[in-house]
Amino acid sequence: MHDDFESSVPPESGTDDARSADTERAEIDRKRALETARRNASSALNRDSGTETETPSLKLAKEYLSLGGHRRSMIDDNITDVRQWDEDPPEAERFWKERVETLPKDQRKQVEDFLPTINTP
Repeated sequence: MHDDFESSVPPESGTDDARSADTERAEIDRKRALETARRNASSALNRDSGTETETPSLKLAKEYLSLGGHRRSMIDDNITDVRQWDEDPPEAERFWKERVETLPKDQRKQVEDFLPTINTP
């Protein structure tokens, strides 16, 4: 005779039933973690272009680049150096001189860190 009910008593450790119960629990935990990760990723992707999470430094770097700026950062051992091989359009050059070069050194470095690196195509 076969019983069709489940016991609330956990199976004895080391038995096939115990290993099966552990596997089922692990599978449930994995599914929950995956679903949580999907929700978080979906939430992050559905935000409106991330503007509420952008720092002032990132906004400045993006604005400079949107004006056609060509400066690139070179970061080596946490030392940032900015290189410019091509001349910036006048609007981008003016923006850099007025809005970025005038920042305190630590804030200027944060903007420079958001520029594409010399290794970026």
